Amino acid sequence: MQIVAKSKLEAEDVRELAEELLRKQMVCLQAEGYKITTDRVLNVLMKAAVEQRSIDAVCADLENVVDGNTLREAINRSLKVEDVRQHEAEFNAALAECIPAQMPRRGLEMAIDFHNEPFYGKTEALRDYTCRGEAQDGTTYFWRIASLYVIWRGVRITLALTYGLPKESPLNVVKRLLERRKAVGFRASVLYLDKGFCCVEVVKYLQAIHESAVLACTVRGKADGHGTRALCRGRQAYRTTHTFSDGTLADVALVPTLKRDKKTKKKRRTWLVYVIIHLDWSAKKTQQRYRHRFGIESSYRQLRELRAHTNSRNVALRFFFLGLALLLVNIWTYLRCRCTRLLGFGPFRLEVKAFRLSRFVVFLRRAIERVFGTIESLPVYAA
Repeated sequence: MQIVAKSKLEAEDVRELAEELLRKQMVCLQAEGYKITTDRVLNVLMKAAVEQRSIDAVCADLENVVDGNTLREAINRSLKVEDVRQHEAEFNAALAECIPAQMPRRGLEMAIDFHNEPFYGKTEALRDYTCRGEAQDGTTYFWRIASLYVIWRGVRITLALTYGLPKESPLNVVKRLLERRKAVGFRASVLYLDKGFCCVEVVKYLQAIHESAVLACTVRGKADGHGTRALCRGRQAYRTTHTFSDGTLADVALVPTLKRDKKTKKKRRTWLVYVIIHLDWSAKKTQQRYRHRFGIESSYRQLRELRAHTNSRNVALRFFFLGLALLLVNIWTYLRCRCTRLLGFGPFRLEVKAFRLSRFVVFLRRAIERVFGTIESLPVYAA
């Protein structure tokens, strides 16, 4: 993916780049008709994303597009739930084109995590595509995606995403993401995984493929029993081995922390447990390095700033909006690496204040409005 080589980056350059990438990779949205064209569909979806609005609201705001019902029906015909894996592959191809050329392919820290979006529907047909989880935001049902994320010199890029479906094991999700990582030619120095992936199947798989990894582990069992809670003793961080219920042996790091209770305001000891695979780190170093994983949380916060609003029952459309948000974040990161790199000797550095995400959003919104026009008047209905 390239941009026009010139002395400044303009808003229209941002729009053209995003539209070109989506047109090239998102085959599912190709629509060449009398009223509905691919460029109109893509620009409406991008404007809905950056403004966090619905398709109808954007169509009502733009002058040279069709009405919201017509466009939404065309999108629903193109996005079908049985083609979700195909949409996933198209998004992964688009994400890969946003990888900066300067980024090395070896020796990088990477993270895998789940992202949940609350689901409040009651329809059983829709619940078949949602995952259960701990109560959050008033529900226990969620739309779910998982993503693979790379961290390098302040640059954070999503390498791959996959749609999480109910009754799907975490191992299958990890395998798909690691296969995609291999396809784009990346290898990790260490892989960080959240508690949602800490199960015996994933631990055994990572041990078998010799993947260096750190997995956050939930504290389970009783203090005088055989679970990980029985290891939480003393006041010092330490490393030991632990045998899981099926006989799997793994190295674990245990780190005590002091957290203030919200009610009593008193500090109490809380243990952090990590499963370590093919690493010789101490317990303290494991905790400090695992904190690098929280960079992936920033990509999910940015995702919420670029996610279009919808009440649609089309599962594929809801998944599409999540993928589109991650892709727009990647496009912004790519442009920032191309346009704000500081010249000179030394490591790769960016002038991060020059092109923040908010400026990217403004550029994209203004360019779309300039091309398709905005409605700035309405008829007066007088008696």
